Amino acid sequence: MKVLVTGAAGFIGNELSLRLVKEGHEVTGVDCFSDYYDVSLKRDRVKRLDAHDNFRMHEVKVEDEAAMTMAFRDSTPDVVVHLAAQAGVRYSLEHPREYITSNIVGSFNVIELARQHETKHLVLASTSSAYGANQKFPFEETDPAPHPLTIYAASKLSSELIAHSHSHLYGTPTTLLRFFSVYGPWGRPDMAFFLFTNRIFKGEPIDVYNHGDLMRDFTYIDDLVEAIRRLIDTPPVAGQPVMRNDSLSPVAPYRLVNIGHAAPVRLMDYIEAIEHAIGKKAVKNMLDMQPGDVKQTYADVSLLQALTGYVPTTDVQRGIESFVDWYRSYYKPD
Repeated sequence: MKVLVTGAAGFIGNELSLRLVKEGHEVTGVDCFSDYYDVSLKRDRVKRLDAHDNFRMHEVKVEDEAAMTMAFRDSTPDVVVHLAAQAGVRYSLEHPREYITSNIVGSFNVIELARQHETKHLVLASTSSAYGANQKFPFEETDPAPHPLTIYAASKLSSELIAHSHSHLYGTPTTLLRFFSVYGPWGRPDMAFFLFTNRIFKGEPIDVYNHGDLMRDFTYIDDLVEAIRRLIDTPPVAGQPVMRNDSLSPVAPYRLVNIGHAAPVRLMDYIEAIEHAIGKKAVKNMLDMQPGDVKQTYADVSLLQALTGYVPTTDVQRGIESFVDWYRSYYKPD
């Protein structure tokens, strides 16, 4: 295949691109190398891809229509996997406009260009944050999601709706992926697992929100990539649901799919797993619930299993040990 992957220097996009080039596919990466977090980490990720002749990189912003048009013309992709986004729930509280330009305008550019190039399958990343104030657990793709709690979640929901309208109007087979708390080697430094690990190694306090009374459906990166890879080969077909509660649109070749471990873990147990892997106790700064946060996430992955025959299996202890091993090797903190 010829695959265009946006966010190819990011955590998930880089791992997926590496998987695809190793399989022999022709991959074009797009990323703007923003300074939202350490750019050198992004550059080091891409070095792993530069070693492959079947990978090319475009350093552009997805909201730059002209630059994205050139990237599409250069790659003529069969499949587009749109992972680029301004991420981060907390960051969105202080910098909301960046989420509008990157996640809505940028996503529209990708969706529209995929239509123009008659892409065989458009795969877009969304988030479990889209479920917002939903109190029904586990989260199913068919659950209504009318109450996003942050601009980040609202921007991702907006891109879901734009993608659906395009799929309905123009017939582009489109799959939206809602990710649940992804972690693992080469991860994002702004995420809790990375922040906790960094501060525990340094002997600095970690911030524990809602006094630790939170649960998250943590998904290991290798499991996530395996699920995405299988879904790439499973484009939705209008009028052909695979199960009773399939999220397949009644009017378009469009589907929402959760990717999670389907086994929520208490935040305090997650911290304990990090402490065990490092061999050092954390100093905990217990705080109240932060604005825009939710108490629990929990994915129903029945649809993922029905579509691909696969569900994530990596338990938190093993996944955290792999991350801490990578962290030691990359940052050499000891």
